[in-house]
Order: sequence, then structure tokens, then C-alpha cells
Amino acid sequence: MFFHKKLSHTITLHPSFLGPRMREFVTQRLYEDVKDLCSGRYGYIVAVVAILEIQMGKILPGLGSAEFEVKYSAILFRPFRNEVMDAVVTKVNRMGFKSMAGPLEIFVSTQLIPADMKFNQHSNPPSYHSEEQKIEVGTLVRVKITGVRIDATAIYTIGTIKEDYLGVIE
Repeated sequence: MFFHKKLSHTITLHPSFLGPRMREFVTQRLYEDVKDLCSGRYGYIVAVVAILEIQMGKILPGLGSAEFEVKYSAILFRPFRNEVMDAVVTKVNRMGFKSMAGPLEIFVSTQLIPADMKFNQHSNPPSYHSEEQKIEVGTLVRVKITGVRIDATAIYTIGTIKEDYLGVIE
């Protein structure tokens, strides 16, 4: 699910960046620091929409660097249990397959793949196949999230394609 949220971030600039283009350097550093950042509380930061405020900098004693508090709005991506999303298969093995939905990696175990789909390790690349469908690296699949574990810097998910309208997207 995608959200629009106001956030803040602290940026430290070396004294060589303090000058007439300082605001430009702070903006550039913000985009570099938060792009594809994952926070356990909010999820993945997909994009910075707008910089709302750059507060007055504070000089750090002994270093000469300046610290700025930047308030900005961003689009966030956070998966929830029972959410259905489309993903691209990135790895297939006899344990199941991994797929990516943007920055999110989803693991689908063999137990959560329909029983008529069999693993074929001798095919090149390895794949799961049935009479109508074939899952291999690069295949677009529709997956339902069955489990989400959120750490401080990463989100781990488990999915299934064992229900109606899930599986390979043609």
C-alpha cells in the first residue's frame, strides 16, 4: 500500500559545502540519503515529493560541520498481510521462488504453490510448470502476501499463489 507522509531527516554538511549553494547541497544530500531507504515504522521511501522546510543549521563544535533538520513529504510503500500485488520472479529453486515488487522481496514456498505445479530442475532456467502455466525467472506473477516481518531496516514477506486468480499473469 502507498502512503503520503510528512517526515524529517537530519543532514550534516562538511564546511567546504557551506556557501552560496548550501541549500542545493542540502537538497541533493536529502535525495541521496532517503531514496530507497527502509524504515521499520513507515516502510520503503519511494520518492521525495516536496521539501517543506530546511531549518537553520547548527555548527557542530570541534568539527566545523553544520547540521540541518529538513522536513519533507514523501511517498511510502508498506506491504500488509492479505494484500495482493504483482511481482517479477527473480529466483527459482526447489524450495520455492523469490519475486520482487518494487523494492520488496516476496518468497513463495513450495507449500504455497498449487499442487499441480511441479519443479523441473533440468529445464534451463529451472522452473515450476503445470499444463497451463510456467514460472521461471522473469515471469510476472500475482501474489497474495500471507506474512510480513518488519525489522528496523528491512521488510521480509511470504506470499502464496495457491488461491483463485493468483499465479502467472499472461
